[in-house]
Amino acid sequence: MKESGQFHLEILSKISDVTAPEWNGLLAEDSGPFLKHEFLSSLEETGCVGNNTGWQIAHLVLKLDNEIVGAMPLYLKQHSYGEYVFDWSWAQAYEQQGMNYYPKVLCAIPFTPVQGSRLLSKPEMNKELIYSKLISGLKSLVINNELSSAHILFPRKDELEILNEQGFLLRDSIQFHWHNQGYQSFEQFLSSLTMKRRKNIRREREFVARHNISFRHISGRESTDQDWEFFYACYANTYYEHQSQPYLNEAFFKLWAKRLPENIHLIVSERNGAPIASSLLVVDTLMSKAYGRYWGALEHVPLLHFETAYYQAIEFCIAANIQAFEGGAQGEHKMARGFLPTTIQSAHFIKDPRFAKAVEHFLGREHQGIEAYVDELAEHNPLKSSKVL
Repeated sequence: MKESGQFHLEILSKISDVTAPEWNGLLAEDSGPFLKHEFLSSLEETGCVGNNTGWQIAHLVLKLDNEIVGAMPLYLKQHSYGEYVFDWSWAQAYEQQGMNYYPKVLCAIPFTPVQGSRLLSKPEMNKELIYSKLISGLKSLVINNELSSAHILFPRKDELEILNEQGFLLRDSIQFHWHNQGYQSFEQFLSSLTMKRRKNIRREREFVARHNISFRHISGRESTDQDWEFFYACYANTYYEHQSQPYLNEAFFKLWAKRLPENIHLIVSERNGAPIASSLLVVDTLMSKAYGRYWGALEHVPLLHFETAYYQAIEFCIAANIQAFEGGAQGEHKMARGFLPTTIQSAHFIKDPRFAKAVEHFLGREHQGIEAYVDELAEHNPLKSSKVL
């Protein structure tokens, strides 16, 4: 593509200001389903972001003449909810110095702690040039609008390197991922675990089975409005039990399932034929990955969470030859179920140089603490022979 025209940056107040082919044309094969126009627009159109949610839409788009050649999914945040990288203490320290931490700029997939592209570039373009212009534009957005900071959550490793070179500070996070070692059955997976873990999982599954609980797997293409109404009741109940409000609404799940059914897989738990719990997997067959996103139950059955959200999902991955199952943020209990800790990073640009230096020191200490934590977790590796990723 010709690169000698005029580049300019624009801010979009809604992703529908560009077409799905224009946006999706910026996505590499490994970008995953969460960056698709269909997913982001579903969040916007159903009011999960925008309006008074504290997620003001401000997608950054780079154009060459009138053609979109690069982009970043951006939001102005009035809080730090729904991010899975916690900076509340930063906000408190910032405001104790008489400065406003919010609004801040966030480049992320809302409510989704999944690693993937954050600097989007048309494939035939010079990627380094597009990245440079997007990062420069992001910094200018912070500085010119007197914002405190910019945060890019869970970008790809190659993007992290470029961001670090451009003055962004890197922060570690721990997630727990399951990896398919060519298993042909769940029993073969169990045989790879230590005896203690293997016996524990069998005991948990037997306990659930004794409660006359069975499972239905529903692909996105087969799902009905009734399936999503039940799933949402389960999902919302999880939040209500913790005295909080769900981030997403029922309309979002229905619209998402309609637009991207190939990426969705529901697991429904039934007792004596009546549904009582559900979990949601997002499936990326191209990259051979599944993502555990949400779980909920209308009735409490001990250990049902582990069976519905983990063991049924692992069985699905084995049957579908999915190579990795990402269990989401946090949760040491996942290790006892065959998941391994994985370190991923985010990138942070702090405008105030004094505060940036203080954050840099904090992140250095935090990095050492996380390294020690990962070493400690390695001592509890559930596999007979493996390594922490």
